[in-house]
Amino acid sequence: MRSDDHQIVAIIGAGPAGLMAAEQVARAGFEVHVYDAMPSAGRKFLLAGKSGMNLSHAEEFDQFKSRYRQNADILAPSLRQFDANKIREWAGKLGVETFIGTSGRIFPIDMKAAPLLRAWLHRLKADGVRFHMRHKWVGVEHQQLRFSTPEGIVNQTFKAIIFALGGASWQRLGSDGKWAEIFASEKIATMPFQPSNCGFVVGWSDYFKQKFAGTPLTNVNVSLKNIHKETFSKTGQFVITERGVEGSLIYAFSADIRETIQASGCAELALDLLPGKSQERVIEELSSPRGSRSLSSHLRSKLGLHPVHCALLHENLPVSVIQDNVALAKSIKALPLRLQSPFPIDEAISSAGGVAFAEVNEDFMLISKPGWFCAGEMLDWEAPTGGYLLSACFATGVTAGQGVVNWLRQKELVVGEKENDR
Repeated sequence: MRSDDHQIVAIIGAGPAGLMAAEQVARAGFEVHVYDAMPSAGRKFLLAGKSGMNLSHAEEFDQFKSRYRQNADILAPSLRQFDANKIREWAGKLGVETFIGTSGRIFPIDMKAAPLLRAWLHRLKADGVRFHMRHKWVGVEHQQLRFSTPEGIVNQTFKAIIFALGGASWQRLGSDGKWAEIFASEKIATMPFQPSNCGFVVGWSDYFKQKFAGTPLTNVNVSLKNIHKETFSKTGQFVITERGVEGSLIYAFSADIRETIQASGCAELALDLLPGKSQERVIEELSSPRGSRSLSSHLRSKLGLHPVHCALLHENLPVSVIQDNVALAKSIKALPLRLQSPFPIDEAISSAGGVAFAEVNEDFMLISKPGWFCAGEMLDWEAPTGGYLLSACFATGVTAGQGVVNWLRQKELVVGEKENDR
């Protein structure tokens, strides 16, 4: 191991991207030190795994790649190099068996993040990686990185640096996005942070939110026409909240919803409350005699709509539509729901924005800062939940880590050639 501070490779950020980068560099024989502001590593990784550790997705690669939207082609080499099969092999070598769920998502057998993280950290430490917790990166001074620590400010020089500082969601877990200010002072372009995989505000009436906040809508189809006039539809579930809507089905559309709101001031979803029934069948059931039953009772008994569905119809439709069977049937199959704004970024699962890809090369090294690399969510990409976020963090960590190794070896080769020429 190299002991000279100038030979140390620093990883700033102990999340999945940083740890994966550390693994690549340490296994190549370089001394690696990981720095993080939090008291322990992988905080966001652990919290994300509480509802089931979704490591990746097993769908065909071209479909998988498309989840990364406009940055799909940029990320494709990394995603292909460390794809779902490689992630499963990597986890298996840590003693964690995985399986592919019915949705195509890949999980550890026990569905937990903690055993995987423990095994990972144990192996990294066995490979010589050293961890410096409660070390928050606060800037650069005379080519040295400055860290705020419990003992005060510490300055350090490194052979190469991989920044894996995350985005700007879930600040309590360390991803506060404040590093962007430091990058700006170093004249490194970043794109503004925006919430991704988030909920959205709806102007519910007091009655509706008091009565139905916390109620899930299951087996509903959502359609949205985006700013490019493309229409996307997906069936799943989401949850009514006091402020609006959130949940997996909303998250799947969050980037397009956010862009539509930015362009038009609001976004309108079309909800199919009965995706298993045709509009003609709905009209037929609505037209059957209901006797003395209320409309809500009739909707429940003939169509199987729940109280929350009936309340949504009353919340969003004028009386004239509700009293017209044909118009009501059309609305049941395409109920307009207007979304006003995203929930705050700190409540989002992830964030868009970060270091612009124009600033980095194919190894994610900053063009203006040779030896400075970036990985994970601090790069300007976004993806839906379902294993895609973690996959890209792993993959960019691998690329950046291998990029450091190649860059350092090339430098050593150049130095060796110069010495031989003397």
